[in-house]
Amino acid sequence: MYLVDFHTHSLCSPDSDAPLADMVRAAADAGLSQLCTTDHFDLLADFGGPAEDPDWGAITGQYEQVLRALPRGVTLRLGLELGSGHLDLDRARRVLSQAPLDFVLGSVHNQSPEAGGTDFYFLKYDSPAFCYDSLDNYFASMAELAPLDCYDSLAHVIYPLRYMCRRDGQNVTLDRYWDRMGDIFQKAAETGHALELNTERGKTIADWKPVLELFRARGGELVTLGSDAHSPKDVGSGIAQAQALLRACGWKYFTVYQNRKPQQIKL
Repeated sequence: MYLVDFHTHSLCSPDSDAPLADMVRAAADAGLSQLCTTDHFDLLADFGGPAEDPDWGAITGQYEQVLRALPRGVTLRLGLELGSGHLDLDRARRVLSQAPLDFVLGSVHNQSPEAGGTDFYFLKYDSPAFCYDSLDNYFASMAELAPLDCYDSLAHVIYPLRYMCRRDGQNVTLDRYWDRMGDIFQKAAETGHALELNTERGKTIADWKPVLELFRARGGELVTLGSDAHSPKDVGSGIAQAQALLRACGWKYFTVYQNRKPQQIKL
């Protein structure tokens, strides 16, 4: 089985302290053929307001150092997880032009500036009503991001449910959002974008089945796979199961990127 992980974070992300070299060794130990490092850059800071540009010197410095001593059989790609690129497309494009990127995840981590701009992680979900207000805001932002050219794969589209349901114990679903998500997926597919199947470090596999089916029904063809690992122990977690789910949902290929160009890998 050809295994890849195209969503990982190193110490160049604010929520990880893992050296990239350790992540790559973990990829080799897990039998991965490709690893893409996708450290965070969000246009909004954790609690709103503009964030500083990424430290490209640190990101590309450790990447180039690790390239010189790659474990046999592992290909390393340079990526970025770009958050809220729709808020300032010119700035997003400028940031992306500053490094020889292979791949860009497009994510929404924060409420809209009008709603306060706080990362969904830091909100306290104490009622279903607040959850649904937050999801309304989340998918409105994603609809703006979907057709833009500042990303390659739409990242972890069920992201807020991590905190609403599993962490804070709310019983909310995406049932009222399927039409809205379908429109988002159609915009993404029509503009040549992929959808990410994000295993959340192996915690979330089955939840993706209706999402994948909807993406396929609305014209989606490209799917990337990522664990969202922030430490070596999670590299590659759930990727084999994600490939099995993709196959069960009718896909014959998954997608990797090099130089921002998609490449199809047979399942």
